[in-house]
Amino acid sequence: MQGIGIVLYEDNKEDYISLTDIARYRDEERSDYILQNWLRNRSTIEFIGLWETFNNPDFNSIEFDGIKNMAGSNSFSLTPKRWIESTKAIGIVSKTGRYGGTFAHKDIAFEFATWLSSEFKFFLIKEFQRLKDDENSRLNLEWNLQRTISKINYHIHTDAIKENLIPKTITKQQAGLVYANEADLLNVALFGITAKEWRENNPNQKGNIRDEATLEQLVVLSNLESINALLIQQGLSQSERLIQLNKVAITQMKSLIENSAVQKFKSS
Repeated sequence: MQGIGIVLYEDNKEDYISLTDIARYRDEERSDYILQNWLRNRSTIEFIGLWETFNNPDFNSIEFDGIKNMAGSNSFSLTPKRWIESTKAIGIVSKTGRYGGTFAHKDIAFEFATWLSSEFKFFLIKEFQRLKDDENSRLNLEWNLQRTISKINYHIHTDAIKENLIPKTITKQQAGLVYANEADLLNVALFGITAKEWRENNPNQKGNIRDEATLEQLVVLSNLESINALLIQQGLSQSERLIQLNKVAITQMKSLIENSAVQKFKSS
């Protein structure tokens, strides 16, 4: 406050500030009286008691209740030493020696300073508001950035799905071909190539085209097998069945990829 010297020290990486020095700023000759007067207030007792409750597992809450009940009466007085000894408080500390005095955790010291100085309270509030505005600006920037990145990732993801998972529409040339077996018919309907073509395109892979299939593709493949059997019973030619199976594969793959329940199952 206005360039005055205030002693502080660190305990367990927490800052403790001299209340004695802060009180001397107001009245150098009566700093102890100012501290005691502050401790007489019921609101002060409630605040430092609340701080101890949250931060001190050894805090004597029974003694605290007794002190709080007496706070505010004309006969009530409280010194830092009595508060510490009675409640086993750690937020306020009395130190002796050259740089001795009454010290308090920065949370409590700020409370004392705002009680003592309306000017300090005013600037503390202004600083808090400034920090909140800075934080909101930063969070808003991060949110916009995350939103932009999400949009980019969404398009990248959907483009990858379109290119790699959604089956391609069967060409007229493919529809006219007669495949060696029904398994390859399903491969072409779903993957767009036969098992042999896949092996030729992936010579370093140990498995086959179905070993590398995604969960969605395996689900659709199982459905295609049942549908193909039904189409065979209906007397459709292989080329007609291929076109129908390909349409089913495209529809079902789109549905599965967009289904959040499937995505949740995959990630679990």
